[in-house]
Amino acid sequence: MSTEMRSGKSGLEMGSVLQIFALALVIAALSEWLGPLPIALGVGKVVLLPMIWALLIGLVLGLLRKRLPAPLKLSLQSQHLAAAILSCALFLFIAKLGLLVGGSLPKLAEVGAGLVLQELGNLVGCILLGMPLALLLGIKREAVGATFSIGREPGLAIIGERFGMDSPEGRGVLAEYITGTLIGAIFISLLAGFVSSLNIFHPLALGMGAGVGSGSMTAAAVGAIAAQHPDMADQIATFAAAANLIATTVGTYLTLFISLPLAVQAYRLLEPLLGRKRQAVLVEKTAAEEEAEEVAHAPSLSLAMRLLCWVWVGVMVLIGNRIGHGVPVLDALPGVLIMIVAVLIGDLIYIGTRRILPAVCWISFIAMAMTFPHTPYAAEVAALTGKVNFLAMITPMLTFAGLSLAKDIPAFRRLGWRIVVVSLMANAGVFLAATVIAQFFVHTL
Repeated sequence: MSTEMRSGKSGLEMGSVLQIFALALVIAALSEWLGPLPIALGVGKVVLLPMIWALLIGLVLGLLRKRLPAPLKLSLQSQHLAAAILSCALFLFIAKLGLLVGGSLPKLAEVGAGLVLQELGNLVGCILLGMPLALLLGIKREAVGATFSIGREPGLAIIGERFGMDSPEGRGVLAEYITGTLIGAIFISLLAGFVSSLNIFHPLALGMGAGVGSGSMTAAAVGAIAAQHPDMADQIATFAAAANLIATTVGTYLTLFISLPLAVQAYRLLEPLLGRKRQAVLVEKTAAEEEAEEVAHAPSLSLAMRLLCWVWVGVMVLIGNRIGHGVPVLDALPGVLIMIVAVLIGDLIYIGTRRILPAVCWISFIAMAMTFPHTPYAAEVAALTGKVNFLAMITPMLTFAGLSLAKDIPAFRRLGWRIVVVSLMANAGVFLAATVIAQFFVHTL
């Protein structure tokens, strides 16, 4: 058998493929077994979910690669391979999201106009506050990935498909993801509580602003707001849940078609004004890194290799679903197969239409159609895919992210505190902008 797998214009070493697949499976299973770990931090707490364990374990393996035995030693080529696998594996998450959206479309249609329009705040708020600050701090193209959204899983998928996770934009969105995951809930809780105490905004407007598209951040913000207005706690939670549903469903597509193009355009317009004369944060590769990149680069995956990745990630999801959420493998298997079929069909349409629309759009459309209430067997499809836990879908994605992350640590180190400040400012912008817009409509609800 040949020792090299060909994919597009790039060669994939069979050893690297097997190593990454094996390590990812073990890490994901171990992370689900470890389970969530709550850490109290004064006024709040941080919960290290299995997805974070997976990311951290993969990162540690990459950082210690020179000290580990051969089976655990991650070369730069292996790390780039993990990044390429992550970009296509995220399509399965998009399929899962689309399956959820399809069944929720009638419910979304019943939501008031004000509740829908406040989603515009999620699209522009992060850019308005985050982009200028990023450029003033010397951050360059990473600013696009860090400020076009709050950087949850759909944001990873969108940036990965558009720019690749190896790009500066990919580093930016991953930095935003890590920052938001680790300290985002505490930050948004403190911010929401402070803004609520000012009595400037209606409690329901604050509740809608709390629906930022992240379950943990929404819960933290609602708790802080409800503590200020205990008589309206139930209403605040209701509107926050509806806004969060919009942000995590329709908001994904608005992010793709509106906020990402806006972020790219804002960077082009503002960088000459705010960043051109600023000393740039050095994120370019050193001479040694450039030399390494001559032999280590992100491979282009063929359709056959992408299909193999989707199947293997499906296996990881099934195992994680069993360990972490107690769902038997055979019960969840039909749901995983449906997601793989949706991804494959969407990817083939993407290729067949000469890439007119991003692959994530076609995959989303196919998945949404499968569970739309008027589609035959929609209820059965929804029931089968519903057995695949949402969090079990995310752990494999973050596993590959962790395995690919060490190669970018020099750039992260050079970005340092700057990217954390920018990420938190982007999150604040989403909450504040959505709240301001909701305030104009709150009296009509």
